[in-house]
Amino acid sequence: MAQINGQVSWGIVPLNWGNQNLAGAFFNYRGNYLKSVHDKLRYQIQWHKGGLTESVEAVDPGDIVSVTFDVEVYDGKDWNSIGKLSKLRDISNKRRTTGTPPSGHRFTIDISSLLSNELSYSLCPIGKGTWQSNQFGGMNGGITEQDNVLGGSTGSIWGYPINYYNVSENGTFRLIRVGAKFEILDSNLELDTASTSISYPPTITVINSVNQFEKDRTYYATSLNGYLMQGSGTTTVQKSYRFLTRCNNYSTDTTIPYKKPIRTDDEGEFLQFYLRRAWVADISGTGNDKVGAMGLKVETFDSGGAENTFYLNDFEGNADIITSPTNNYLKEYQDSTFIQNVSAGYITSRANLKTPSNSGVVSFPYWTVYSGSTIGADTLYYRVSVSRFGLVSPFTELRLSEYRYYTIDREDEKIPYGFVRFHWLNSMGGIDSYTAKRDVSEGLTISRDVIERSSADRTWMQDDQGALQTGQSFNIHNSQYNSDSMRGGNLYKGGREVLGVQAERNLSVYTEPLNYSVSKWLEEMMLSPNVWVEMDTDATDRLNNVNPHLRPSTKGYIPVIITNSDVETVNQAEGLVKFNIEYILAHKVITQRN
Repeated sequence: MAQINGQVSWGIVPLNWGNQNLAGAFFNYRGNYLKSVHDKLRYQIQWHKGGLTESVEAVDPGDIVSVTFDVEVYDGKDWNSIGKLSKLRDISNKRRTTGTPPSGHRFTIDISSLLSNELSYSLCPIGKGTWQSNQFGGMNGGITEQDNVLGGSTGSIWGYPINYYNVSENGTFRLIRVGAKFEILDSNLELDTASTSISYPPTITVINSVNQFEKDRTYYATSLNGYLMQGSGTTTVQKSYRFLTRCNNYSTDTTIPYKKPIRTDDEGEFLQFYLRRAWVADISGTGNDKVGAMGLKVETFDSGGAENTFYLNDFEGNADIITSPTNNYLKEYQDSTFIQNVSAGYITSRANLKTPSNSGVVSFPYWTVYSGSTIGADTLYYRVSVSRFGLVSPFTELRLSEYRYYTIDREDEKIPYGFVRFHWLNSMGGIDSYTAKRDVSEGLTISRDVIERSSADRTWMQDDQGALQTGQSFNIHNSQYNSDSMRGGNLYKGGREVLGVQAERNLSVYTEPLNYSVSKWLEEMMLSPNVWVEMDTDATDRLNNVNPHLRPSTKGYIPVIITNSDVETVNQAEGLVKFNIEYILAHKVITQRN
């Protein structure tokens, strides 16, 4: 393999700092590690050779004919290629004042459409504190497992009792890098792969978010930076980093905003966040940047003010940990999406306390069960934020995020109708939830395929009663017919018949009156491709009974399709608006076929 003529460099890439090759044409700082897969994700190779312009073909040995871009995703251990894109040079440009083309050749691709197939959603099972792993997520939206691989006990020649095959990786986020190789002309002017290599551009993370032009600064490097939690150059509270939701129950300081209603029997209310960097510069004031533990700090409030403080730390079990003979601590760069159940029901049963005296020892993490009161009869609301603890004494606690506020909804359920709790894939790629409680209705829409069959000949009717056994009088049970169908007497069929029945179960429910900010957030449910209702069924009850670790609640996610064709989010005349959410079950009503 031969070297290329001239030089190559990366031009446009999703993550870049002050690259002089951009020559001031673009905003020169795009330091955002977190990208939306639904925005353009362009990668460009620039090739320069003395005297070469975009209008000149590659004709000499060593000239680049095409560039092959290799798109790779990280699975927690290795980089795996998901596609290779071969690109001839870009169409030639011309300077408008002179008509001359620019120097060099450029090879540009957009990988967003390829990556969008890699991302969907990941649900944490209702009742669990976090999903099973960050790598594979929870109940994610990948392909359905080809669940034909069974096994006996560990070590069996047939495999293992748990299916390790065909498990889709987390559909919430992907770590991406793109490599490039060059196809050149060799000494015989035939195509060959160049030995020249180029380093990878910075690794990025893509999430299944959607930027809206009227509300998001998509053209700035900081459009998603607020949703990327990371370290700091100073030991300060970082209160502007946000969870992956646009619900307006947030505050960066002590100002109390809208409080999202949560019922005491709710078992699934989830906060999702992307953690890039766990460490904080000099967090414990001793020059040590390491973080020994992380948790979601929960503070409850009653009519008198602050009530109780405790932590939820299930998500920490999915963090990358550095182990050593003296202590264990969080790896500095996590670059991963985490999720934590912050529902009132889960808090009541699973709250913890940090144990500073245990910090810095080999055992990780450093938590003890909270034995005090959590959410009691006097609790009005609570707030949640992310806390980090320094590895060494004095084990400094630093806040890493905004606050999220929740109010306790103690309204009794209507009998015989229950409230309807929705979960959906939100515009940040996380999962949001809302409980609608007014005017629940349910019905069926039915259609039938009707055919016409021949009727029996009703003028002929079989009269043979069959032979009688010796010594017995007539008994119909002694008849010798092959079946109970008689000539002329089969009036139970014929004429028009229903070949098949198609049915949809139509449901609807009204929300509470919504103010402007809440209605604008809730409209995301109407736009989401993935919506579920929380239901307690015989099937979900059995799942809980069979494996309470995998499905710790008798409630389950049942997919639905929102059927509203329009929704009113603002009404200046009336002020507050209400949504009438109309939906059908994604699993059709199953009927017999004739």
